[in-house]
Amino acid sequence: MWVGTIEFDLLLGDVHTLKEKRSLVRPLVADLRRTFDVSVAETDNQDLYRRATIGAAVVSGDNAHVIAVLDRIEQYVAGRPEVDLLSAHRTFVNTDD
Repeated sequence: MWVGTIEFDLLLGDVHTLKEKRSLVRPLVADLRRTFDVSVAETDNQDLYRRATIGAAVVSGDNAHVIAVLDRIEQYVAGRPEVDLLSAHRTFVNTDD
Protein backbone atom coordinates (compact mmCIF):
# COMPACT_ATOMS: atom_id res chain seq x y z
CA MET A 1 0.00 0.00 0.00
CA TRP A 2 1.21 3.48 -0.87
CA VAL A 3 0.29 6.64 1.02
CA GLY A 4 1.07 10.01 -0.51
CA THR A 5 0.62 13.37 1.14
CA ILE A 6 0.99 16.88 -0.14
CA GLU A 7 1.06 20.05 1.94
CA PHE A 8 0.49 23.46 0.38
CA ASP A 9 1.67 26.78 1.76
CA LEU A 10 -0.76 29.34 0.39
CA LEU A 11 -0.86 33.12 0.34
CA LEU A 12 -4.43 34.36 0.25
CA GLY A 13 -5.54 37.44 -1.66
CA ASP A 14 -7.14 40.54 -0.14
CA VAL A 15 -8.07 39.03 3.24
CA HIS A 16 -8.33 41.10 6.44
CA THR A 17 -10.20 38.85 8.88
CA LEU A 18 -10.30 35.19 9.83
CA LYS A 19 -13.91 35.10 8.60
CA GLU A 20 -12.77 36.19 5.13
CA LYS A 21 -10.01 33.58 5.29
CA ARG A 22 -12.52 30.84 6.11
CA SER A 23 -14.67 31.96 3.18
CA LEU A 24 -11.73 31.12 0.87
CA VAL A 25 -10.25 28.06 2.61
CA ARG A 26 -13.45 26.08 3.30
CA PRO A 27 -14.62 26.02 -0.34
CA LEU A 28 -11.11 25.06 -1.51
CA VAL A 29 -10.95 22.17 0.97
CA ALA A 30 -14.47 21.02 0.00
CA ASP A 31 -13.65 21.23 -3.72
CA LEU A 32 -10.51 19.14 -3.27
CA ARG A 33 -12.43 16.49 -1.30
CA ARG A 34 -15.23 16.33 -3.83
CA THR A 35 -13.12 16.53 -7.01
CA PHE A 36 -10.33 14.11 -6.08
CA ASP A 37 -11.94 11.94 -3.36
CA VAL A 38 -9.03 12.52 -0.97
CA SER A 39 -8.65 13.47 2.69
CA VAL A 40 -8.02 17.21 3.04
CA ALA A 41 -7.67 19.60 5.97
CA GLU A 42 -6.27 22.97 6.91
CA THR A 43 -3.22 21.88 8.90
CA ASP A 44 -1.39 25.04 10.00
CA ASN A 45 -1.44 28.85 10.11
CA GLN A 46 -5.05 28.93 11.32
CA ASP A 47 -4.44 32.19 13.18
CA LEU A 48 -2.88 34.08 10.24
CA TYR A 49 -5.23 36.02 7.95
CA ARG A 50 -3.37 35.81 4.68
CA ARG A 51 -1.63 32.43 5.01
CA ALA A 52 -3.04 28.93 4.94
CA THR A 53 -1.51 25.49 5.01
CA ILE A 54 -3.63 22.74 3.49
CA GLY A 55 -2.74 19.06 3.48
CA ALA A 56 -4.15 16.23 1.37
CA ALA A 57 -3.60 12.47 1.55
CA VAL A 58 -4.07 9.69 -1.02
CA VAL A 59 -3.96 5.93 -0.48
CA SER A 60 -3.52 3.43 -3.30
CA GLY A 61 -1.98 0.10 -4.12
CA ASP A 62 -0.03 1.71 -6.96
CA ASN A 63 2.59 4.43 -6.45
CA ALA A 64 2.07 5.75 -9.99
CA HIS A 65 -1.59 6.39 -9.18
CA VAL A 66 -0.66 8.27 -5.99
CA ILE A 67 1.79 10.46 -7.93
CA ALA A 68 -0.76 11.16 -10.67
CA VAL A 69 -3.43 12.21 -8.16
CA LEU A 70 -1.01 14.45 -6.26
CA ASP A 71 0.08 16.04 -9.56
CA ARG A 72 -3.54 16.82 -10.47
CA ILE A 73 -4.25 18.22 -7.00
CA GLU A 74 -1.20 20.49 -7.20
CA GLN A 75 -2.21 21.75 -10.65
CA TYR A 76 -5.73 22.41 -9.38
CA VAL A 77 -4.54 24.43 -6.38
CA ALA A 78 -1.96 26.34 -8.46
CA GLY A 79 -4.71 27.29 -10.91
CA ARG A 80 -6.99 28.82 -8.30
CA PRO A 81 -7.04 32.62 -8.77
CA GLU A 82 -7.87 33.43 -5.13
CA VAL A 83 -4.64 31.89 -3.76
CA ASP A 84 -0.94 32.03 -4.56
CA LEU A 85 0.84 28.71 -4.16
CA LEU A 86 4.08 29.45 -2.30
CA SER A 87 5.26 25.86 -1.92
CA ALA A 88 4.15 22.24 -2.07
CA HIS A 89 5.81 19.45 -0.12
CA ARG A 90 5.18 15.77 -0.87
CA THR A 91 5.76 12.69 1.25
CA PHE A 92 5.41 9.04 0.22
CA VAL A 93 5.17 5.98 2.45
CA ASN A 94 5.16 2.35 1.33
CA THR A 95 3.80 -0.02 3.95
CA ASP A 96 5.91 -2.86 2.50
CA ASP A 97 9.07 -1.11 3.80
